[in-house]
Amino acid sequence: MVVSFIFQICSLFYILLIMITFFSKERFKSRENRIYIFLMIFDFIILIVDVISVFLIYKLPSTNYFNLFFAKLFLICLIFWEFLITSYVYTISNNDDERKNEIEKVNAVRYWPMLPISILIYLLPLNLKHGEDFAYSEGPAAMLTYAVTAILMVIWIVRLLKRLEYVKSKKCIPIIFYIIFMFIGAGIQFNFPQLLVVSSVSTFVTILMYFTIENPDMKMIEQINKARDAADKANQAKSEFLSSMSHEIRTPLNAIVGFSQVLQDDETLPESAKEEVKDIIMASNGLLEIVNGILDISKIESGKIEIVNQDYDFKEIFDSLVLLTKARMGDKELDFRYIYDDSIPAVLYGDHTRVKQVILNILTNAIKYTREGFVEFRVSSFIKDDICRLIISVEDSGIGIKEENIDKLFSKFERLDLDKNITIEGTGLGMAITKKLLELMNGKIVVQSVYGKGSKFTVSIDQRIVKMEKEAPVEVLDTDKVEEVDVSGKKVLIVDDNKINLKVASKLLEAYKVEISTFERGNQCIESIRSGEKYDLILMDDMMPELSGVDTLHKIKEEFSDFSTPIIALTANAISGMKEKYLSEGFDDYLAKPIDKGELKKIIYKYLGK
Repeated sequence: MVVSFIFQICSLFYILLIMITFFSKERFKSRENRIYIFLMIFDFIILIVDVISVFLIYKLPSTNYFNLFFAKLFLICLIFWEFLITSYVYTISNNDDERKNEIEKVNAVRYWPMLPISILIYLLPLNLKHGEDFAYSEGPAAMLTYAVTAILMVIWIVRLLKRLEYVKSKKCIPIIFYIIFMFIGAGIQFNFPQLLVVSSVSTFVTILMYFTIENPDMKMIEQINKARDAADKANQAKSEFLSSMSHEIRTPLNAIVGFSQVLQDDETLPESAKEEVKDIIMASNGLLEIVNGILDISKIESGKIEIVNQDYDFKEIFDSLVLLTKARMGDKELDFRYIYDDSIPAVLYGDHTRVKQVILNILTNAIKYTREGFVEFRVSSFIKDDICRLIISVEDSGIGIKEENIDKLFSKFERLDLDKNITIEGTGLGMAITKKLLELMNGKIVVQSVYGKGSKFTVSIDQRIVKMEKEAPVEVLDTDKVEEVDVSGKKVLIVDDNKINLKVASKLLEAYKVEISTFERGNQCIESIRSGEKYDLILMDDMMPELSGVDTLHKIKEEFSDFSTPIIALTANAISGMKEKYLSEGFDDYLAKPIDKGELKKIIYKYLGK
């Protein structure tokens, strides 16, 4: 008797595990899942009825009413399970949303034969047989069940062959296994009546189906993968958009800033006009800062900003920050104090560009929100082994921050006390960028503030100390000395498809009395070099038709192996990371648009002043 229950008991255990797993997780309301729920429930019922039926066959006479009832109920449940399989086959072979109503109607009609078949099974005779180690049923009711099963299998095969293009191969696997195993099971049970394997075959198929339908776990994984792919595509599209937007905005700004700088140096211009030109430059720089902020925050969020570490002199950064801060104070009569710790090592290793950006954001914020009083910029250090922890603090006597608003300070586009600070320009991106950059560099920022009295921002960043056998000062490009260097007669080529940009760059270069040539295409530049024309410096735009600046550079390097003229990337594609990208492509240096006179002086001094 125990042998007759082996397959059913094992099957009950496994189907219970599958049911617990399935129902313990969030389910998606798909047609497949709804059918699968009924399949599990009916498979569980089939196993229970099978166990009761076999048990009663051993305990009661074969003609007993309860005996026959449970034996026939087992056959009816098995037929119903197979009709559910039929519904499943039609579902997976037609996933077209436009035929959803058609599927509903077909499924409704498909279950109607169940009623007459169930009645016939109940009315037809069934013979129950058992011995010491076997128990099974035979007769017309059993034969009808086998016949219906065979017919349904034929329907499944025909349907799948007709609609093969709509079926995912993995979803057909349980159906194919059921057809094969039913034939094998029938042969086993014919030769070994004590092994009741029919109900176990349905359980095996039900369990197998769990791994092929769109169950909760697999569906979630699929959705996560799709969401990740969509996010990657969105980030790629965002990067392309940012690059394009940077170019489109900076190109007209280049003309505004460039011509304004030229006018500012024009001795014949009245002083009143020079003041207005100065205002134009300040407004343009303000707009440029907003554009840079939006581009930076977008690049950070899309994971496109990388920390580029290299050797640098922090004292040089400190000095340049002092000069920039004084310039940004403008007409504000603030007491600007700056203290530098001389014990900081001469050369550090880190991303000096990002360190400078972080500090400048904090200093700019302090000046912006301080109407009177002082701004103090202090840098000290804590050294342990080969690590120098820079402690940078910026304290001001400005308007301060309410305690409950300190956390909001680092949120994007958040402007605090907007009603009181409506006249102060800005997007609220500076501090958000600062916080994210510090996180990328494993730095920290602490804010202390008393509302109405002032604030103090303290930043700590670990930088590696560069040990040099013989300390040598890092070369500083002093832009004030550029005008003393005679570069007259040097030949400079500007390559840019925008005529206004060519005019701006030419005007700015006129002050150095260099010979200026211009081309609007990369091909023209290559042809000029082929003809034997020599240049001391080439300023090249990247986003040009036919040949981009990068492509032009590569062709020059390939064709002229001994070419040594410095080629500078002069581009409006100035989002974060672009300088590193252009340098890696082979450019000698990088100059962003709008062209800054100070940066242009550095290029002139570095490449023409030798």
